[in-house]
Amino acid sequence: MMNFLKQTLASIIGTLAGLFLFVSLGVSSLVILLITVASVDTEPTIKDKSVLVFDLSTEIRDREPIVNIREILSDRERSVLTLSQVIKNIEKASKDNRIKAIFLDGSNASGGSGYASFAEIREALIKFKESGKKIIAYDVNISEQEYYLTSLADTLIIHPLGLMELNGIGTEPLFWTGAFNKYGIGVQVVRVGDYKSAVEPYTRTQLSPENRQQLEFLLGSIWNNYIQKVGESRQIKSDDLQKIADNQGILYPQEAQELKLIDKVAHRDNAISILQEITENKEELRQVSFNRYTNIPVTGIENNSSNNKIAVVYLEGSIVDGVGTREQIGGSRFAKILRKIREDEQIKAVVIRINSPGGSATGSDIILREIQLIQETKPVIISMGNVAASGGYWIATGGEHIFAQPNTITGSIGVFGLLFNIQEISNNNGITWDVVKTANFADLGTATRPKTEQELAIYQKSVNRVYDFFLEKVATSRNLSKEKVASIAQGRVWSGKTAKSIGLVDSFGGLNAAIQYAAEKAELGKDWEIKSHPSSQGFPNLFINNTLDEGITIVNNSVDPLTQEFLKFQEELKVIQNFNDPRGVYSILPFNWQLR
Repeated sequence: MMNFLKQTLASIIGTLAGLFLFVSLGVSSLVILLITVASVDTEPTIKDKSVLVFDLSTEIRDREPIVNIREILSDRERSVLTLSQVIKNIEKASKDNRIKAIFLDGSNASGGSGYASFAEIREALIKFKESGKKIIAYDVNISEQEYYLTSLADTLIIHPLGLMELNGIGTEPLFWTGAFNKYGIGVQVVRVGDYKSAVEPYTRTQLSPENRQQLEFLLGSIWNNYIQKVGESRQIKSDDLQKIADNQGILYPQEAQELKLIDKVAHRDNAISILQEITENKEELRQVSFNRYTNIPVTGIENNSSNNKIAVVYLEGSIVDGVGTREQIGGSRFAKILRKIREDEQIKAVVIRINSPGGSATGSDIILREIQLIQETKPVIISMGNVAASGGYWIATGGEHIFAQPNTITGSIGVFGLLFNIQEISNNNGITWDVVKTANFADLGTATRPKTEQELAIYQKSVNRVYDFFLEKVATSRNLSKEKVASIAQGRVWSGKTAKSIGLVDSFGGLNAAIQYAAEKAELGKDWEIKSHPSSQGFPNLFINNTLDEGITIVNNSVDPLTQEFLKFQEELKVIQNFNDPRGVYSILPFNWQLR
């Protein structure tokens, strides 16, 4: 019997070892094969008289997205581009004699990528038109965000059975308080600022008067900027656009054409025919996508290579203490990146691109300190994206000049602590705890019971201290009195347009404006090149890091309304994972604001 067991065990071990070797060799071979294929130099080319096609369903992000193995092996072109890639493509196309027009194709569009990002793209498209080239746009069901771009087209066409949305922008915050009460999840809050409303989803069932006031003011500022810009493009008065939004909201194509909001009601092939006329090629339409055009060189356009670097650091996502995930801004991870930038003698200036609603106060301050140290020897310029508020604004105080778009969401200078407990829900299901301790506050951090009045006072003292710290940083950075900062703080959120008027922002402009300003401050002339951080991992590392990635997500733009609501719930619950500050103190926006 013993020999039988030994032989059986040896056979199992041998089989497993062979299987492991086979799998290892197989994966290694696949990695080598893919790396070899990826390294083959196949420089893309385009023909003369081509059209650059911008798919409006493309997701625009500040930095390159995480790539997983499924996407690497897929034959589908991923509709994700960085904002920098989009703008560079438009600028390049304006000087490329082979490109005769840009086609804004909204056939598959569903939602947008943020008004501030679209504002930068819009500015680039206007310059493209000024070069003498045409923009043709086609859409089916055209949303307001899409119209923000397509309204400046030379010819805008909408499908006969399509619809046009022009009904204003709004937000629909989600409140969990009733559910928490029903299931026995306790929530206690300590905060500073009447407008610091990130805690309201857990403590109220509707907006507070202060929160409603700031939302109305914020959305009003963004909307007024929208109808002004769109009105200029279509030569329609802002008041007339407001009347349409108030009285009609959703328009049929024929109605939109009569109001001169669009130019034609026709099918997509009509847009193709117009593009064929522009390119003087009626047999075929030579098209090149934005994704492909990114890698196409253009003769006569400078591709700077210099020993003088301008570092562009992309802070995108919620701010957390520690390393964080790939989708978060980890305080210690980015502190390490910034230290390397400070020590790199080739880097002469730094641009911090912030697209964050905030998060951990500790993580924010760790990053801020590294920015301040860089500022001692190199100019640091801040570029705000769609959102740069709360902890995002905390970090921005480290720069010497702040750029934002009029429709950027910023401010929210305030802090709070959110204290959950599961006593009631646990007790209702037969779960109890007991405690042994050597001092009154030994179990201060427990989530098994509500906090006592004494314990809440400790947390409130910590929140007050961090808030005062925040006010001082803003006052020093912006050269404002502390009293002035206090009057515009209180956790209140501002549009970039208002933020500039109250001294929180210096100039309007996008990422390119911030980079050019940094080059001027460093006195680099035209002898410089950009170095992005975090740097791209490259294909081999991306493959290895994502081959067994547990976070593979399949995106489906055509989900039903009920599924969309469940997906929103899922995203809301993810936010709780960002609450890891060691003090339990946060500076973050009301995270469930979505402009519609």
